[in-house]
Amino acid sequence: MWWVYAILSAFFASLTAIFAKLGVANINSNLATGIRTIVILVMVWSIIAVRGEAKGISHLSKHTIFFLVISGLATGLSWLFYFKALQTGPVSQVAPVDKLSVALTLLLAFIFLGESFTLKTAVGACLIIAGTMVLVIK
Repeated sequence: MWWVYAILSAFFASLTAIFAKLGVANINSNLATGIRTIVILVMVWSIIAVRGEAKGISHLSKHTIFFLVISGLATGLSWLFYFKALQTGPVSQVAPVDKLSVALTLLLAFIFLGESFTLKTAVGACLIIAGTMVLVIK
């Protein structure tokens, strides 16, 4: 079932790029990111409240909190840079470059998480990098 969620994520990420490009046209990209973040914050905490999923929050370890906080910081920086890139560049080039994160994630998962980096993984990463280059090099 994970792949259904992944496909939905990709679909909504593509909508994010289109809507964000339209949204940052006449506004500071940092302000646009802040507005988007408030919407996400309200949406996610509403889902948590409706589903009663907040009860485990008091049992979180310092380890879990630490990694969720630095993940949040990385997400915030990613969004700030993404919106600035969308504001100044064409979405048809910004989005593919952003997706280089997939190849970087494969490499970082190998280095830091000990996940396997097989020939298949390496070829996939190289194809992502090559595809990105085809799309962005003039």
